[in-house]
Amino acid sequence: MKHGFRPDVVGSEGWFYSEKVKDHFFNPRNIFKNKAEAKKYKADGVGQVGSPACGDIMRIWIKVDKKTDRIKECKFQTFGCASAIASTSMLTVMVTEKKGMKLENALKLAPKDIMNRLGGLPERKVHCSVLGDKALREAINDYFRKTKQFDRITEKETKIIDKALKITNKDIEEAVLEGAKTFEDIQKRTKIGISDKNCIPEAKKLIKYYKEKHFGKN
Repeated sequence: MKHGFRPDVVGSEGWFYSEKVKDHFFNPRNIFKNKAEAKKYKADGVGQVGSPACGDIMRIWIKVDKKTDRIKECKFQTFGCASAIASTSMLTVMVTEKKGMKLENALKLAPKDIMNRLGGLPERKVHCSVLGDKALREAINDYFRKTKQFDRITEKETKIIDKALKITNKDIEEAVLEGAKTFEDIQKRTKIGISDKNCIPEAKKLIKYYKEKHFGKN
């Protein structure tokens, strides 16, 4: 795969990224290079996140060793940025190395785990690392549905935080995953706390919790 100069990869003062990030961007592992290649692949589970409207789309295919409950193959295709490509490339390595990762452990992977293996990402690109992580969860859930293991499908518990606008903990988590860092950031995206000011303390606690859960402590 050939890549030209990318302003999000190279800056006027040199590389923004670690050697591992550059390696996985220029030489991504387990990536489908075209639609025909992906179409022929017989996967046990497929997951897709993102939107064609915004341009960031991530799709992941997995094959599972049904005897050991481990991921034996993991492929991906994306129209995301360099960070999304590198992060997902590393993710596919992590879940397939050492005879494959158990599905229950793969579901626990967080963006911070991938970033640690990559040697970090620029702060403004950290949110890009979540695409592969989210698509993998969708692929695993798809596998559970296809194999009728409905009790293993992971569904996040939803709780309404802002009672006026019906904003939930899921909405807050999604905003954090998309790059929001402060309550003000979340409020700009969701309007949380404008009408229901009583929810602000709980919203701030959730923001802190989700930041540490997905990206680690600063």
